[in-house]
This record gives sequence, structure tokens and C-alpha cells, in this order.
Amino acid sequence: MPQFKSIISRIVILHVAAVAVTSVLISLALSWLLNYATDSIHNQAMKKQAAALAEHLKVLPNGKLTLSLTPDLQGLYSQPYGRYSYAVVDSENRVLFSSLNEHMALFPTNTTSRHVEFFQRNRRGATVSGVSVKRTVGGQTVWIQAGEDLDNRDVLTDDIVAEFFRKVGWIVLPILLVLLITDIAIFRRALKPLRQASEITKKIGPLRTDLRLPTTEIPREVKPLVLAVNQALDRLEEGFRVQRDFTADAAHELRTPLSILRTRIETLEDQQASKALLNDIDSMARIISQLLDVAELDSFAVEPHEEADLRMVCTEVIEFLAPLALAQGKEVALTGTSNSVLVRGNAEMLNRAIRNLAENAIRHTPPGSAVEFIVEENGTVSVLDEGPGISDEERDFIFQRFWRRDRNMPGSTGLGLPIVQRIVELHAATLTLNNRKPTGACFSIKFAPLAV
Repeated sequence: MPQFKSIISRIVILHVAAVAVTSVLISLALSWLLNYATDSIHNQAMKKQAAALAEHLKVLPNGKLTLSLTPDLQGLYSQPYGRYSYAVVDSENRVLFSSLNEHMALFPTNTTSRHVEFFQRNRRGATVSGVSVKRTVGGQTVWIQAGEDLDNRDVLTDDIVAEFFRKVGWIVLPILLVLLITDIAIFRRALKPLRQASEITKKIGPLRTDLRLPTTEIPREVKPLVLAVNQALDRLEEGFRVQRDFTADAAHELRTPLSILRTRIETLEDQQASKALLNDIDSMARIISQLLDVAELDSFAVEPHEEADLRMVCTEVIEFLAPLALAQGKEVALTGTSNSVLVRGNAEMLNRAIRNLAENAIRHTPPGSAVEFIVEENGTVSVLDEGPGISDEERDFIFQRFWRRDRNMPGSTGLGLPIVQRIVELHAATLTLNNRKPTGACFSIKFAPLAV
């Protein structure tokens, strides 16, 4: 079944389809009944003709049969008239009497046949339909056949059968149109409260978890569903709040022990062990920072008046990450326009998104290569690396929280790209991913630019 865009269209189309199918079925049924009635009348008439012919069969003194028809019957079966015909066949399939010029039987006979059988056959391009009646006359068994040329049957009956569908169609069409208009008016009025509820539903989101669907004027059949949705929203709001608070509280609580642990490790005499432990603490601190970002983004909203300079944001990210890249034997470069590129958005959140992309690029690009930032005047910022790129299979997973290609890679948390995607969604921007040749990946974020 095709997917309809609204309940009204689904109900109306299915209703019209049901009426149309019903009309066709009724037409077919009436047509069948009409043909059945016509055939039944025809068969009864043929049986009566056969019975009338049987009454005129007489046995001569020599034992032979004779057929003496009245002038009326002779005219009825005359060849010039050509509508009706008859034949009398004995048990040895000899034709005793026939109205045909060829003196032949109308239908094939069978000595084991029933007393009454109906036949239909083509003869010289014409369809002859009739009956074969088994009778015993003077001790002799004969088959009396009477047939009618259907090409010359009653004109009124033919017209009714031939024109039936066309006449019925002209009746069904206006009925369908009236039903369609009436259905649309009724359904639109009945579903108006649901349309109003759907408009409210569109506003429900992370920032408006308090909204609920109205229950007044809702149809009785749909009200249980609306109440169930409201109850589900209550549970989701509570679970959303508990999860957000837990993530934020846990991240905040972990910061203090990590700071204390860092201070104690820095005082260790074994500098090699101290350095390894400090690297582990940095990784944990990064996870905690990203968890806080996730919790904050769940309740963050971009203010309509906020503006950010993409060029300035990228410069700040490079200044922050340049020491890290250089320490690993990698370079960072900023290209593109040298002018300010203003976009609608929060500068701090854009900084986090671009920094996560840059950290991800630095982590995967090999030593001796460069991570490039490109800022375009149309509001696009791209981060390019020379790493292995992203396979088609991985594209479905890289934006899932905590998914990592290599779980043994230090500094990888699986939260960076999901944070980027969430920030992009909050800014109504678009995030695209393309692989570079021969190797590498290019992440691009396209914002709506503002006039300088």
C-alpha cells in the first residue's frame, strides 16, 4: 500500500477505492445476472420449441417417424428467416429431419447423454445456441434439437447487455464525486483537533520538553492515543532530565579527583611513569570534557542575535592545537579567504565543533603531513587530513556516540564527531564528508553567511 501524507487522504482515497470496487463488482454481478437470466430464458424457450416439435412427431403404420409442422412452425424454422432451426436424430446418429439445407444435425449427439443437454457451437461464422432433448416416440429413441442463431436474437436484450456498463458508469461517476466532496468536508472537520495537536507536537524538543498534546475536543476514538503520548512524554522528560543531570554531575565530580591525581603524579620521582600516567589523565580529562559538552548541548539553544566569525574561530582553534600537532611532527595550515566570514551562531560552540574535527584529523593523519583548514566566503569551513579516510561501511557509525574504529588508539573517545553533528544541527547547518585522493578525509560545515 502506498504511503499517504495525511489521514484524510488515506481515508478518502481508500473510501473512494472501496466505492469504486464495490460499483464494479455490483456492475459485474448485475451483468452476470442479466446474462444468466437471458440465457435461462433462452434455454427455456429452446426446451419449449423442442417439446413443440416432439408433439408433431408421429409414427406411420410402417413404423417410420414423420414430422408434420403447422404453417406457423414452418415459417419459424424457414431458412430465409434464419433465426431458428431444428433437427431430429435417431439413436444411430442418422438425421431424420432437419430445417437446414444441408439436412444435418445442429449439435453432436451421444447415446449415453442425459435427457436434456444444452449446446453452443459455431456454424458458418454464426453462433448457434440450443438444446437437445431425448424422447421416445413409438418405441424409438430420438434426440430433438432446437437452436437459435445468437446473431439474430432479441434486439432489446442485446442492447441491454451491450450498454449496461456504460449506463452504470454514468450513474456511478457522479455518486463518487459527491461522496468524495462530502468525505473531504467531514474528515477535515473531524480531524481539525488532530491537526492542532500536530502543530503543538512540532514544537516539542530538548528545549521544550514541557509541552503536551491537548485533550479537549479530541475525538473519543483518538483520545486514548493522545493520553498515552502525553504519558510517554512525561516519562521521556523525566528520563531526559535524569540522564542530563547525571552526566553533568558525574563529569563535574570527576574533575576534582583527576586534578588531585595529576598533582600527586607530577611529584613522582619516576619521570617516565609519571609521563605515562599524565597522558592517561589527559585522556580521561578529555572524555570528561566531552561528556560535559554532550550534557550542555542537550539543553543548548542558539540565540537569534548571536553571530560568529568563522575565520576568527578557526584561528583560535589553530593557535590552541598547533603545539599538539607540532609535537607529533604534523603541521596545521589555514587557507581560504582572509576576510571575516560572519555566520549566525555561537562562537564557543563553533569553536568546540571545529576543534573536535581538528583533533580527529590530527589523530589520524600520519607524521610529516598537514591538517588544513579552509574558510570560504559562502560560510563553509572545511578540515582536511591525509589519514586513511572513511570507508563506506564506517559512514553509518562514525556519528554514533562511543563508536571508535580502533579502541586501542590513545585519546579516542568516540564522542568528538557526535558532538560536531549535534552542534551543526543546533545551528541549522549541514555537515558533509568526502574522501580525498589518494588518501585523507574532508569534513565540511556549511553555515548560512551574514552580510559583513
